[in-house]
Amino acid sequence: MFKRIEDKIVARFVNIAAGQLGPVARNETRTEVVGRLMTLMRQASCNGCDLIVYPELALTTFFPRWYMDDQAEIDAFFEREMPGPETQPLFDLARELGIGFCIGYAELTIESDVVRRHNTSILVDKSGAIISKYRKVHLPGHAEHEPWRRFQHLEKRYFQPGSGFGVVDAFGGIVGMAICNDRRWPETYRVMGLQGVEMVLIGYNTPVHNPPAPEHDDLSLFHNRLVMQAGAYQNGTWVVGVAKAGLEEGIDHIGGSCIVAPSGQIVAACTTKGDEIALARCDLDLCNSYKRTIFNFDIHRQPHAYELIVERRGRYTMADGLPVPSSR
Repeated sequence: MFKRIEDKIVARFVNIAAGQLGPVARNETRTEVVGRLMTLMRQASCNGCDLIVYPELALTTFFPRWYMDDQAEIDAFFEREMPGPETQPLFDLARELGIGFCIGYAELTIESDVVRRHNTSILVDKSGAIISKYRKVHLPGHAEHEPWRRFQHLEKRYFQPGSGFGVVDAFGGIVGMAICNDRRWPETYRVMGLQGVEMVLIGYNTPVHNPPAPEHDDLSLFHNRLVMQAGAYQNGTWVVGVAKAGLEEGIDHIGGSCIVAPSGQIVAACTTKGDEIALARCDLDLCNSYKRTIFNFDIHRQPHAYELIVERRGRYTMADGLPVPSSR
């Protein structure tokens, strides 16, 4: 499909690589990981890609699986600047090859003497410039030590939640970002969908085993694809989901990196649990077939019927820190 600009027909295709990573060991250095990312970037460039998408917390092992009370030990997993000395080569290579990238990492900032820590993704254009930043909103897991678990999930302890889902004009279309657990929540896609998003970039680290609900383990990969396919179809957008996969520090991760069309169909997917790219030539104008018909928000949405979505956090409201049954 094509777009007419000043009497010229312009195709809006974006060649995308899902840059899946295999396991990252706890003792693996940033320099070593960046070298792996650069290898994937070169592969993507050789295949004519405009953009490569990397996983959540791509620069380190998934450290929230461990309980730590030494703040210096925790902060060693965080980046204080981006790019920094160890990540600069990735930005340099992107500029040299003329390819953009999206990457997730642990971000530490100091603003007005206040230290903030976020699970963050950035979007970098073909010149190596950061053009957008997103901080994870839906932090899963728990905040306190739960030694009964085989491994922990302490994102609520180590990170602060982000504040919203923005989009940016980039790569010829409207692009947004989300991270891991965000992909399970329909509000993630809908907020960006209301801004006309045409491509959502999602990095994740998802273990096969869920300690609080092991009965879901056999469905991990199915649920991963289900939520991204639904989000794509219901908002008429491409979705690129990219995993850190495989057996990392004894914990098996699902992998399943894939690229989903606005139809909800998976058009490309990784087939291993190691370092790998999956490729797709994405026609952004395919979004219009859904945005202008069945999911034409301006014609069909009824916001007055959705008030509870923003009025209430869950089934219960909160009063003085205690759950109270809602009167509605």
